[in-house]
Amino acid sequence: MNSVPAPRFDFESVSYETEGSKRVRTAWISDVHLGTRASGAARLLDFLREYDFETLYIVGDLIDIWQMRRGRYWPQQHNDVIQKILRKSRKGARVIYIPGNHDEMISSFYGAYGSIVIQKRAIHCTADGRRILVIHGHELDTVVQNVKWLAYIGDAGYQFLLSLNPFINFVRRRFGLGYWSLSAYVKQRVKDAVSFIGKFEAAVVKYAERYRVDAVLCGHIHSVSIREFGNITYYNCGDWVETYSALVEHLDGRIEIVRKRDPRIRAPIMASTPLVDAIA
Repeated sequence: MNSVPAPRFDFESVSYETEGSKRVRTAWISDVHLGTRASGAARLLDFLREYDFETLYIVGDLIDIWQMRRGRYWPQQHNDVIQKILRKSRKGARVIYIPGNHDEMISSFYGAYGSIVIQKRAIHCTADGRRILVIHGHELDTVVQNVKWLAYIGDAGYQFLLSLNPFINFVRRRFGLGYWSLSAYVKQRVKDAVSFIGKFEAAVVKYAERYRVDAVLCGHIHSVSIREFGNITYYNCGDWVETYSALVEHLDGRIEIVRKRDPRIRAPIMASTPLVDAIA
């Protein structure tokens, strides 16, 4: 892959580093959906402040171009996320951006831009020698690939459910209740959506077999997970609109889930039962 000169960015510098940053080898984030009101940009900024990493994988849907076509929404915090990632890159972190379906327009810019690389997929080698295929996952979503108009309609409905979450939880906090997600509740109760997750995971693992890897890592379905499928480990790095989750690789190669909950909400983490937006 040929390198091209790094583009110049004139964003005003914003300092977020803290002396207590945790050092990890790799971090994976996905489905941030900047450009939507549901995006948890503030919590992602907290995550990026808390962790220093050698490599950051953006596993698709950083920016929600689908939603931005419907209406413009871009507050300063969303700009701060972009600035923060660029600053991490300038300070030496490798950034590998794998576009998803909501930011598929970025795939027109495959290539290297300094320490930022945009590519369709990646093979990551962990500190303990395992090979992980990294993809967004929409490639294995038959709705996104074959019935795109239905995917757009489903996304609009999902965004509506997400938009109700802040009001619902404002009322719940007034009564001393913990966090509850209407959109997650609906997904848990829809039989077809719940069954989709198993089929999706199995399809991703089968797809990974052709690359002769030890594991596969994706995003897309807003369901953070670490599961074993025979000899292949399935990782999903979650999202920043509902579960506010990521994956990190420690210096010894161990990979774990990180969740960034709202500190104002004293509530248990939701069960790890897979939640799925079949057309996320």
